[in-house]
This record gives sequence, C-alpha cells and structure tokens, in this order.
Amino acid sequence: MPHPGWTHFGFDGIGTRWEISTPSRLSGEHRRGLLATVEKYDAAWSRFRPDSLIANAARTPGRIELPAEAAALGELYGTLYRLTGGAMTPLIGGSLERLGYGANYTLRPGGAPLHAPHWEDVLDWQGTALTTTAPVVIDVGAAGKGQLADLLSAQLRDGGCAEHFIDASGDLLNPGPDPMVVALEHPYDPTRAIGTVQLGAGALCASAANRRAWGDGFHHVLDGTTGAPVRSVVASWAMAGSAMVADALATALFFVDGPRLEQEFDFAWLTAYSDGHAEYSADFEGALFS
Repeated sequence: MPHPGWTHFGFDGIGTRWEISTPSRLSGEHRRGLLATVEKYDAAWSRFRPDSLIANAARTPGRIELPAEAAALGELYGTLYRLTGGAMTPLIGGSLERLGYGANYTLRPGGAPLHAPHWEDVLDWQGTALTTTAPVVIDVGAAGKGQLADLLSAQLRDGGCAEHFIDASGDLLNPGPDPMVVALEHPYDPTRAIGTVQLGAGALCASAANRRAWGDGFHHVLDGTTGAPVRSVVASWAMAGSAMVADALATALFFVDGPRLEQEFDFAWLTAYSDGHAEYSADFEGALFS
C-alpha cells in the first residue's frame, strides 16, 4: 500500500468509497477540484439519478451528447461487446433493474432474468454522441469507476502532484514507479486473501460475485445474452496501463478466457472459477497461496 507518511483524502463518489494518497496534504482547492470531477462524472453517467445525462436514454429515444470521455468508453465497450458475443454490454442496465438492482435498490427480482437488447438494434455510439432507437437503460459500471480513476489521476498530475495512489474500493491505480504488494481478496471470505501480486506503474482492478450480491444467488455481473448472473467464474483480476481498461477486462474475464482477450489487449490477468481452480497469465507477477 502507499508509502508510510503519505496523507490520505477519502470521500464517497459514484456509489463507492475512494481514497487518494499523496506525499503531502492536498490543498483545499485540489480537493474541491477532484470532488467536482467526481460529481461531473456522476451527473453524466449514473443510472441511479434521474437528472443524469444517461438517464434520458431510459425515457426517450434520441441523441445524447456526452462528455469527452465518452469516446474512449464507447470504443472499449464496442470491442468487448464483440469479443464476448454480446455478453458484456452497456445495455445491461434494464436486466439489472429487473433483478432488483435499480435506483430504488429493492434487491428483489421483479421477474425472470431478461436479456439485454442487441446493440446493433437500438444503439449507435459514435464518439461523444449516443443515439438510441428505443428506451434503454445504459450502465457503464464495468468500466466507469476505472475511467474516473484515470481522470482523477490526470487531474492530479496536471495540478503538480505526479506522485499519488488511488484506491477506489479495491480497484487500484499506481502511476509509479515504485511497485507495491497487494493482497488478492478471497472470493468467498473478504477477511482472507488467496494470494498477493506486485503492482508497478498501472492499475489493478477486480470483479467478484460476492460484491454487490443479493437474494438467492444474484450478483451484479450479468450475461447480456441471458440477463442472468454468471456462475462459472467467481472472481477476476486484471492489470493494465489504465484503470479503465483494467476495470473493463476484469469483468470481461467472466465471459471470455484470458488468452482470447490477450489477443487484443496488453494486460495481465487471473481468473478464479467456481469449481475451485484458477487460471492466470504468465506475466501476472504474484503468488497464490495453497
């Protein structure tokens, strides 16, 4: 974890807990600026607030102009939609709401799982412009937290704080160069670890079935082709140069094996399966406990 003696700025944003560590205390101006970036991102992308930009897509078909970061987000989602055969999709929001993970947070299914609409039928995402032909619930949670971490890191660098460490509830961004040893949370017991990994310059993000789980075996990683939770994978970790890519690939590993994703992305990975075995890339520099 961050060097001893560093200071920590903690806050809540986009539904999760954040902690930014820096060698010296951030000024009030720096802190306000970071919080403003978090609020701006939430106001654009949150499906849990009716005043967000993306919430318009759930009410009325048409064109929405989104902030600059939308271009990279749309391109990444488009690639992963293709690689997973539609299983990973930004159109999963309606399925999550059907199963109880909506703005009212009932955590009670309102019916059987519902597959997501086909991207090509309802969505055209070109750069910062998103156009829909039917009401759809957009959810970018599989990559949004990572992208926001990247945006905050860039803001810190631009403000003269090149050294920092961002912890977004376990998704980590270390701009480097000093590596840090990170524990890998056990998928069934958050008080234990299944191993450790060394995080150099870059990001380490995780996805797990025990996070945001409810009811009788429901969790937030849904297969867009069925609308049902994935059962074969219980946890995954991805290390990449950006937190947005690491965050997205950690979810993609629930649908596609690591070697297939390595054909198009430069990243290291570990996947833990429900039958007890694990698979990982040769460059995942860690140690698994027996």
